[in-house]
Amino acid sequence: MKEFSTPLLVEPAGHRNATELLMHRFQTSPDHVAFEVRTPGGAVTDPWRQVTTRQFVEEVRALAKGLIAAGLQPGESLAIMSPTRYEWAVADMAAWFAAAVVVPVYETSALPQVAAVLDDADVRLAIAGTAGHALLLKQGFEQAGTEHLGVWTMDARPGADLAELTERGAAVPDSAVEERRLLPDLDAVATIVYTSGTTAAPKGALITHGNFVGQVLNVGAAYTGVVREGGNTVIFLPMAHVLARGLQLICLANGMRIAHLSDPKDVVPALGVLKPTFLVVVPRVLQKIQASAAAAAARKHLGGVWAAAQRTAVEYGRFAEAHDADPSVSAPFGLRARHAVFNRLFYARLRALVGGRLDYLLSGAAALDAELSLFFRGLGLPVIEGYGLTETTAPLTGNMPGAISAGTVGVPMPGTTVRISDRGEVLARGVGVFAGYRRPADNQDAFTDGYFRTGDLGELDELGRLTLKGRIKDVIVTAGGKTVTPAIWEGYVEGDPLVAHAVMVGEGKPYLGGLVLLDPESVTAWAERQGIADLAGLRIPDDGGAVQIEDARLLSTIGAAVSAANAKLARSEQVRKFVLLLADLSEANGMVTPTMKLKRTAFTERVRHIVENLYAESRSQA
Repeated sequence: MKEFSTPLLVEPAGHRNATELLMHRFQTSPDHVAFEVRTPGGAVTDPWRQVTTRQFVEEVRALAKGLIAAGLQPGESLAIMSPTRYEWAVADMAAWFAAAVVVPVYETSALPQVAAVLDDADVRLAIAGTAGHALLLKQGFEQAGTEHLGVWTMDARPGADLAELTERGAAVPDSAVEERRLLPDLDAVATIVYTSGTTAAPKGALITHGNFVGQVLNVGAAYTGVVREGGNTVIFLPMAHVLARGLQLICLANGMRIAHLSDPKDVVPALGVLKPTFLVVVPRVLQKIQASAAAAAARKHLGGVWAAAQRTAVEYGRFAEAHDADPSVSAPFGLRARHAVFNRLFYARLRALVGGRLDYLLSGAAALDAELSLFFRGLGLPVIEGYGLTETTAPLTGNMPGAISAGTVGVPMPGTTVRISDRGEVLARGVGVFAGYRRPADNQDAFTDGYFRTGDLGELDELGRLTLKGRIKDVIVTAGGKTVTPAIWEGYVEGDPLVAHAVMVGEGKPYLGGLVLLDPESVTAWAERQGIADLAGLRIPDDGGAVQIEDARLLSTIGAAVSAANAKLARSEQVRKFVLLLADLSEANGMVTPTMKLKRTAFTERVRHIVENLYAESRSQA
């Protein structure tokens, strides 16, 4: 199939702009709890403060008055640089109430990146999370040579925090804010989000109020069983990412409570307190949950029992998926019996670990291994895998409750058409597709026949479900003329919890090679379980390079994952030689994006000598 469309479920015309998503909720349910806010300095297990929709609107309106009093004009840009927290939500909506354009800056950005964004987006005012972020923003303004209206912090800071900014606006009447709030229409730019740039310099994507409204109304209507009043979620994705902001708007509009966390280490203990009904995660989180369960079982000398439980969960998940159309069909007695035993031993405990109330998990940002998806389905935690980009205002496709197909990223969202080009590229058109990039030059090759070019390869099945096949720019052509998409092999290998990233190489070479980047935290835990002391002192280079690991035990363990990946592919697509590497994969070294995607071109260039050594033997033999 070359094209599939899903019709709109809700027309966005009833909303003036994205602020109406909040105001409609305020008019119908002002006293509903919209947010749960962590006590500053408190533990995540302490009681969380509840904020109603009315209280949120009052905070937003008050801050918007401060922005107006500070001199921010309609259509001007406001930058926000902060970890994920409640104040991010207040500042984001307050900027829209003041008719400003929000420019998120990733909290991990280095000074040159900050300066480039401030300059390119013509930012006039900035809000920082901490004093450190404020300093970076001030230095960024200086480096860019941009005049500005000031930098305020979410953290308390005498004379320069949000409380002081709010006080400035005390004399601004409500009517002035309401006039500003209604100025932008659906075609107005709501935010400029800079792409994370795995293969090129970041580009400013112009996302309109109409993009947000169309997505929020239609995704909410499509997932009524997931996004529901009385439900709640925890957002721990970076708020600078459009997915987190879109999720927040969907929850606000549909009455789901929202809590924010910025430190991944706080997530698990917080889940036991907040007990979410829905979570958005990346596949790496699911891999670590599975690996942690395996490690816990091994410590209790139940490794073999856990392995059987894992196989049973996958089998049960596969049966459930096959009978989505008629869930009344019972699994075979033997499978049900095994599942019941392992539920008491393992599955119920894992569900309790994530709060005990989860209806669904949503996985995005990277490919999810189909067997891992089936495993969580068998646990009683169905995973909805989806796919989207900054330029599509997050979700472009998604599996639907009751129609989940592991290994695919689902069907187009309502109001969206997905087309597969003759080259196999995924093209998109619809309510979420952005208005274009800020710089005209960036738009030259971005669209074709009115469709946005995603740069991803994919296939549509007869039901319109999309399966991704990798990035066009990552395709490898070997010396023998064979064209290979590396993402498939890489995805299989990255399913091993010891692996942070896998990179296939071999452009113009006689065979394919692999760079396997280890996850230091997982390797340390593995070494402790194995009683291996000498791996604890592994030093990660801090210059953005990599060190090769020759440990025979690790090579054997990872070699099994590589062999398993190769077994699923044609011989011409298999990796013949691989190396294990440890690297400092920090954004500061330019090796990963703010969303922790590997910049493969930059990385392979940095370790070119290691890549060349993979082929040195074959050259000498020739």
